[in-house]
Amino acid sequence: MISTKNKLVSVIIPTWNSAGTLPRCLEAVQAQTFQDFEVIVVDNGSRDGCVDDLEKRYPGLELSLEKLEENRGFAAANNLAARLAQGEWLALLNADAYPEPEWLECLVNAAQRHPEIDSFASRLIQADHPDRLDGEGDEYHFSGLAWRRNHGKPVTTPTQEQEVFSSCGAACLLRKEAFLQAGGFDETYFAYNEDVDLGFRLHLTGHRCVIIPNARVLHVGSASTGRGSDTAIYYGHRNLVWTFFKDMPTGLLILLFPSHLAMTCAYALYFLITGKISTFWRAKRDAFRQLPRIWGLRNIVQSTTTISMRSVFSLFNTSLLLKHWVTRLVPS
Repeated sequence: MISTKNKLVSVIIPTWNSAGTLPRCLEAVQAQTFQDFEVIVVDNGSRDGCVDDLEKRYPGLELSLEKLEENRGFAAANNLAARLAQGEWLALLNADAYPEPEWLECLVNAAQRHPEIDSFASRLIQADHPDRLDGEGDEYHFSGLAWRRNHGKPVTTPTQEQEVFSSCGAACLLRKEAFLQAGGFDETYFAYNEDVDLGFRLHLTGHRCVIIPNARVLHVGSASTGRGSDTAIYYGHRNLVWTFFKDMPTGLLILLFPSHLAMTCAYALYFLITGKISTFWRAKRDAFRQLPRIWGLRNIVQSTTTISMRSVFSLFNTSLLLKHWVTRLVPS
């Protein structure tokens, strides 16, 4: 369904061989209580027919489809849709994420209550274990490790609106102007950690992120790549190096590098024990081979920083002993 009137929100859904999840996702979007939105689906060269006749199958949605010839990744798909979006706000939604009917209404209401905030995170719930949280935004440790806040905790865990480091790209609301001014997602990341990198860069220029507990979404998680797969390990651990070296202010980079090295060694030991050391080693090798390019991007990022190093450090999780090192195979 095509409309000439601009919508307040553009819902962006990247897909890649998502036939098993996309229908349920779009049905959930169609059932939203807030309806002032368009839907942009960007397909990364799927071969399973997940986007065949999509507009005809969902005539009630103002839906447009962009097809890419190859899989260019989560970051590139979202960036393309953001450039095409007519909405003031971008609602990013994974094809394996199923929002409750009030999801978008809760996020839009929060944006109206907090006009100074440009990023809002959703409360993600594990689709296969609906009594457990998948995350409430992202946390960033001073060593460079990132994870979903409150991942694995009971859904009954009390939560209130509060600032978090970044919003998980699986389901969130971002002001389009802030997203585009920040340069969107880094497309060289392909997948994993790109939302943390974006959140870091937004913080450096004075933007903030708030978790909205009532904006609830069931999330399958790693439906395309597989949780704990070689793909997830490779991109997750390669990209966290890039985020650390690109976004960390110089003084903190020098001060915190020993903790980054210690975290890397801890994971190396873990993957040696679990038989995944070759994938982990390849991730680190490729990460450091690209550091000259990352350093060039770093100069751009750091030149636009508007907050103090103390303010940056206050954003980090400063726990010295992290259960995530032994309970989480792959960073966020």
